Amino acid sequence: MRSARELHCGVTGLELDTLFEISKLIGSALELDQALHQVLYILNKRLKMERATLMLLDESGTHLNIRASCGLTPEQERRGIYRISEGVCGKVFRSSAPFVVRDVNSEPLFLNKTKARKNIKKGTISFIGVPIVLNNQAVGVLTVDRLFGPDISFEEDVRFLSVVATLIGQFLVLHNAIRLHHARLIEENLDLKAELKGKYSFSNVVGNSKALREVFTIIERVAPSSATVLILGESGTGKGLIARAIHQASARSEGPFIKVNCAALPENLLESELFGHERGAFTGAGRQRPGRFELAHNGTLFLDEIGELPLSLQSKLLRVIQEREFERLGSSRTITVDVRLIAATNRDLEKAVAANEFRADLYYRLNVVPIQVPPLRERREDIPPLVDKFLRESNRRHGKEVFMSKEVLETLVRYRWPGNVRELENLVERLVIMADTSEIGIEDLPLYIQLDSGAGGEGSGQERAGAVEERPRLTLREMEKREIEAALARNGWVQARAAKELGLTQRQIGYKIKKYGITPPWRKRSGRGPEEGPCVRLQE
Repeated sequence: MRSARELHCGVTGLELDTLFEISKLIGSALELDQALHQVLYILNKRLKMERATLMLLDESGTHLNIRASCGLTPEQERRGIYRISEGVCGKVFRSSAPFVVRDVNSEPLFLNKTKARKNIKKGTISFIGVPIVLNNQAVGVLTVDRLFGPDISFEEDVRFLSVVATLIGQFLVLHNAIRLHHARLIEENLDLKAELKGKYSFSNVVGNSKALREVFTIIERVAPSSATVLILGESGTGKGLIARAIHQASARSEGPFIKVNCAALPENLLESELFGHERGAFTGAGRQRPGRFELAHNGTLFLDEIGELPLSLQSKLLRVIQEREFERLGSSRTITVDVRLIAATNRDLEKAVAANEFRADLYYRLNVVPIQVPPLRERREDIPPLVDKFLRESNRRHGKEVFMSKEVLETLVRYRWPGNVRELENLVERLVIMADTSEIGIEDLPLYIQLDSGAGGEGSGQERAGAVEERPRLTLREMEKREIEAALARNGWVQARAAKELGLTQRQIGYKIKKYGITPPWRKRSGRGPEEGPCVRLQE
């Protein structure tokens, strides 16, 4: 007998437990078929509902096919195909309303296409079908067999199965949403890979100088192999770009490209970053985390600034290179990986080895195929195409159409570029942002570039370039001081305007003015020093 509360709610405790068990499967919606089979299994196990089936409309929109079942063989499932115009299942689907067959042997609409009930005695089996409805439209039918008896209430069964059908409908909605999101992610991933292939293919490394063509030749030869590569060169020459180009030209291009900057992390974190850790391996390790070597499996691991790797980690890295295996921090389980290693540094590793700052055995392991990336000053013919590339990209990002005068381009070709390609890219970005006209003139260049390249001087470009080579190089301190003085002069010695041009705050430029003892011309003529009053006007 039901309690008063169960009669009032219309749901028994057993049915509530069953709904709870089914609702826990919502997290399995991605594996839809497995989740649906499990729902039917729960109905059979907990409520003794025999031969449950779930039929969904096929892509043609004309037939209902069994998507999941309980109590049917695979052969019986294959036979269970119904036109939406026939049988009990078709009637339930078309009407979007439940239907009860009290005795399957006396109902002409009951077709029994699966042949799963051919040995059932008359008057012992009832059949219940309820629609699965989404957005007020039927998409499928849930059916169960019930052992006929005086204590069976079809109204209660219909009500309960309708709730289950609603839950199944939510499974379908969630599954479709996940499937579409997954497909979208796959499409975006393919688009990004295609973009990366274009961006980082060595054919897109801008330049055609002899020095760069030699680098291209090495990339073409080494990329198809799995040999370890050591990329050498000054900071800002594009070593990361070369590493990407090698990966994209290799057989591992579909695999991951994982980058680690060995100089950016302290030693205690770098080991965990490379090899991973188990939960509780150290303070703050709240969960298990795979390392970069694991993430790079079947791909490429790029170790940038390898010269800054602590000695204590160099021996562990050497073991991974030799044996292709390691253990996470806090674990004794050995992990084997297949990783192609590319390293880069701006240090002279031979000198570091001689000074006992870098392991000789690790150096020889890394230096299988060395690639020396030339500095920008050794491939000046590549500067114009680089400027053109960076200018087009920056114009597109900032919605401008800025171009450079011929004199500016000649000045940039003559400049020494201590920061190499990175310095050039950042300069072009700044010039585009600060430009208030469509043409960038020589006066828009930083003063230190004008001075270092001899801009505005007499004689041919070659003569001026030769003169630049003979002059002692300015220190960064002198360059910064001259740049601030030039910005102040261009802005009538108004501090706020000069700061805005340089991308500084008023506090920052005020500090630098005081630091360098910058004094305007009229104070120098009057004999007053920088301590005798403000050297520039704060505002107009």
